[in-house]
Amino acid sequence: MTILLHMGPVEFLYYWLHRALHHHFLYSRYHSHHHSSIVTEPITSVIHPFAEHISYFLLFAIPKLTLVFTNTASLMAMVGYVTYIDFMNNMGHCNFEVVPKWLFDIFPPLKYLMYTPSFHSLHHTQFRTNYSLFMPFYDYIYGTMDKASDELHESALKRKEETPDVVHLTHFTTPQSIYHLRLGFAYLASKPYTSKWYLWLMWPITAWSMMLTWIYGRTFTVERNRFDMLKLQTWAIPKYSVQYFMQWQKVAINRMIEEAILDADRKGIKVVSLGLMNQGEELNIYGGLYVSRHPKLSVKVVDGSSLAVAVVLNTIPKGTTQVLLRGKLTKVAYAIAFTLCQQGIKVATMYEDDYVKLKKSFNSSETNLDITKSYTQTTWLVGDGLSEEEQLKAPKGTLFIPYSQFPPKKYRKDCSYHCTPAMITPTSIENVHSCEDWLPRRVMSAWRIAGVVHSLEGWNEHECGYTMHNIDKVWHSALQHGFQPLTLPVTKLAHCTNE
Repeated sequence: MTILLHMGPVEFLYYWLHRALHHHFLYSRYHSHHHSSIVTEPITSVIHPFAEHISYFLLFAIPKLTLVFTNTASLMAMVGYVTYIDFMNNMGHCNFEVVPKWLFDIFPPLKYLMYTPSFHSLHHTQFRTNYSLFMPFYDYIYGTMDKASDELHESALKRKEETPDVVHLTHFTTPQSIYHLRLGFAYLASKPYTSKWYLWLMWPITAWSMMLTWIYGRTFTVERNRFDMLKLQTWAIPKYSVQYFMQWQKVAINRMIEEAILDADRKGIKVVSLGLMNQGEELNIYGGLYVSRHPKLSVKVVDGSSLAVAVVLNTIPKGTTQVLLRGKLTKVAYAIAFTLCQQGIKVATMYEDDYVKLKKSFNSSETNLDITKSYTQTTWLVGDGLSEEEQLKAPKGTLFIPYSQFPPKKYRKDCSYHCTPAMITPTSIENVHSCEDWLPRRVMSAWRIAGVVHSLEGWNEHECGYTMHNIDKVWHSALQHGFQPLTLPVTKLAHCTNE
């Protein structure tokens, strides 16, 4: 009954109300507000003057009130109808054709019962055609259907996909991180990632999204940006951080990363930067595995280690004479320790195993490397694996500076925690509406920025495996292109870490 009521009175009354709203008297006073969006987006669907909202509310109440007064109402019918209205309304204004042509080829009458984004886009550009709500048959009946509707639908589907210059390859962190993507909640996406208690109430949707990513199992685009003439995209591997620690998942993860790199190579993309755990030493030798397997790759694979090192080195307070290095020893950690020792800064470690590994990597006698038991250093360079017990040994006022992709858990209120290696982006980078994981708005991780700089400079070699660019060269290139060091007050830095 709900379907019949919508097809009959709702669609019919909406069609004539909509035509009336395009009369110059009503259009200039009411409906022009909605049509200020020539290029529509989903939010356009609910931008109307108050009087129009009331009229639409009354229209959509017809099926629901009829069901109530005839004692045929059900929860499924009520919720289903509201969901249908919202979905169709948002889809029609998304300005991106998502309805495949084969649907209409299989069932031709569907063209009278379902509109498309391209169909409604013509209404926003031509104004005097395609007045129907969701079902175009009244436009066919009264001769107001735009003749270009079918042609535009086909051409929109054939439109060539935009090829970016740089791709940053990331992944999900936690099951709740799906809500912090731009396709999740804009409010959450615009703020640094933290776990919210109320998201636990959405566990059925969270579980469904995990199942969907497991079944779909393909890399997808989560963000598009522009930096002058450079086109940037962020792709996500549909895997969660915990899966990267599972031995039986590593083959599947490596296959996804490799397929993404090969896809980028086929599309003519210049640079792919590896984010978060997509560049682990145990997983793929900092990305070097893919280059060794495919030595003729045109796309450059960048792990961003040189810029990460440069950011950490330039975050250490001026005048520092000694630091403590604690955490998992990575390519970045070795480079930081070596550079600091060369600069005359003493680097202390907590454990003999770390000391031996660092000493061996230097290939020379280094007097500025030491093992400590006193923990008097007030600058700690920390990576993955830093425990609560170890943090409690730090003196009051210690500055924790992460060198890994993930921030340490904050246990000390009398200490300060810097963000993971990152820089402030130039204002000319467009469409930066969401936060990158736990970083503030308009701040990008060093690993992501490294890919952008690599492309801007036109460097023709990979930065992956155990190779690394010149640290000073990369740092100065980043500054020249408008990226700025992240120097936030301590009170704000605390928000850049996971509670």
